[in-house]
Amino acid sequence: MTDRVHPTRGFSPRTELAAQALRPIFARIAKGAVTREQDRVLAHDAVRWLLDAGFGALRVPVRHGGTGATLTETFALLAELAEADSNLPQIFRAHFAFVEGRLHEGDSPQAARWLERVAQGALFGAAMAELTDSTGTATTLTPGPGREGWRLDGTKYYSTGTLYASWIVAVATDGVDRIQLAVPATAPGVTRVDDWDGFGQRLTGSGTTIFENVAVPDGNILGRTPLADFPTNEYFTTYYQLFHLATLAGIGRAIVGDATAFVRPRTRTFGIPGQVAQRHDPLVQGVVGRLSALSFSADTLVEKVAAGLENVFPAWAAGQESGPAFDLAQVQAYQAQQIVAPQVLEAANLLFEVGGASATSATRRLDRHWRNARTLASHNPLVQRQRELGDLVLNGTAFGAQWRARTTDAAPQADTARQHPERVA
Repeated sequence: MTDRVHPTRGFSPRTELAAQALRPIFARIAKGAVTREQDRVLAHDAVRWLLDAGFGALRVPVRHGGTGATLTETFALLAELAEADSNLPQIFRAHFAFVEGRLHEGDSPQAARWLERVAQGALFGAAMAELTDSTGTATTLTPGPGREGWRLDGTKYYSTGTLYASWIVAVATDGVDRIQLAVPATAPGVTRVDDWDGFGQRLTGSGTTIFENVAVPDGNILGRTPLADFPTNEYFTTYYQLFHLATLAGIGRAIVGDATAFVRPRTRTFGIPGQVAQRHDPLVQGVVGRLSALSFSADTLVEKVAAGLENVFPAWAAGQESGPAFDLAQVQAYQAQQIVAPQVLEAANLLFEVGGASATSATRRLDRHWRNARTLASHNPLVQRQRELGDLVLNGTAFGAQWRARTTDAAPQADTARQHPERVA
C-alpha cells in the first residue's frame, strides 16, 4: 500500500476509531493480495477479519449497534480497502446497498431487525441478474403449501458476494409484481456455484446462484412493486456506480504504491560504465509523477460524487426517491465515470513503463490492476452513458430516459405473458 496520509480529516471521532481498527486489517489483506490472485484463493479469511472488526456495520446507525459512518467516510474507507485488494469492496457492494435500503425505510421494526443482524456480523450478497435476452425476471415466488409463506425458484448469475454471504438478497416475480426478498445462504434448495469466469475481479464470488423450492417466510419479503415500475432509482444507480468509482480509485492508489515499491530499490545499467538508481532516472520520475496525478484525479472525483450523494441522503432517509438533487448526484457520478475509468486504465498500463520486461513477471501480478480495472469499467457501458450525458447537455433529455422507457415499456408485457399467458392476445 502507498505511504500516503489517509484522508480522514473530517471523520467523526467514532468513525476515526473504526478506521484505526480497520487499517491494520487492510494492511494484512494487502500482504496476501498477490498470493490470493496467483492461486485464486477465495478471500474468506479477509472477509471474516473485516466482519469481526465491524466493517460491514459502518453505515448501521449507532442505536442499532453500528458505527453510523457518513457516506463520505464510508467511501473513503472503501477506497482504502480497494487499495489493499480491489476484490474486497466488490464482495461488500450488495451488502452496503442492502443497508442503504433499510435506512430508506426509516425507523420501521423490519428495518431495525435487519440492521441489527448486520451489526451482529451478517453479510448480505445479491442474486439479481439473469442470463436472459431482456431485463425480465424468470425467477418466481409462489405461495407455499397451505398458502403459508412462499417458495422461490430460479437461477441467477453475477451473484456478487454470495459465496461469502450469510444472507442472499434476490428479486423474483409474483404475477405482475416484482418482489425483493432475503433468504439464508445455506437454506435448503440454495446452491451457490463458483463459476465466475471473468479475467478480472476473480475473487468476488460473482458466480451462479440456484434456487429450487426455497422456503421464504413472509418476514423475509423486503418489498413489492409493480413490474411496470422502473426497477431502480437515482439514489441506487448513483450509489452502485460510486462503489465502482471508489474501487477504481483504490486501484489507482495501489498502482502508485506498486510502482514506487518496484522502482526504489532498483538500479538500471546503461550502455556506458556505471549505474544509476532508477528512482533518479528523469524518465521514470516522469512516469511515476503521471501515475500520482492520475490517482489524485480519481480520488478527487470520488470525493466529489460522494459529497453529492451525501447531500441527498437526508431526503432518502425521509423516504424520498427522486428530485433535482437526486438527478444531479446521478449525473455527476456518470460524468466522473467517464474520467475515472479511462484514467485508472491508463495508469494500469503506464505502470509497466517503470520496469521493462521485469515488471511483467507473474510473481508480481502487476497485470491484476489492469484486469480488475477493466472488469469494473465494463459493468456499466461508458459509451452509452457518454451519449446520454451529451443528450442531456444538448437537448435537456433526462439522464437515463431511454433506458427507463425501454425497461418500463418492455418488462411488464414480457413478464405478464410468461406469468399469465391468457392476458396477452
